[in-house]
Amino acid sequence: MVDLKLAKLPDRTPVKLAITITPHLQNALRDYAAVYAKTYGSEEPIAELIPAMLAAFLDSDRNFVRTREAFHRGQS
Repeated sequence: MVDLKLAKLPDRTPVKLAITITPHLQNALRDYAAVYAKTYGSEEPIAELIPAMLAAFLDSDRNFVRTREAFHRGQS
């Protein structure tokens, strides 16, 4: 087998997730979307922003990232 620099692409099948949030969080998300639109000059639906926000949050939690990596190494 050829050793390529690019690894096999991960599964990119979308997964739909339904959640219930508080009115306070809904207001904060609306405000975030408004600030985002003002900052970047492009309005995006809240539903499009949330996955990126969650990914950024998880990626920025260094303890979670280290623990997750150790967990997956232990399952190999």
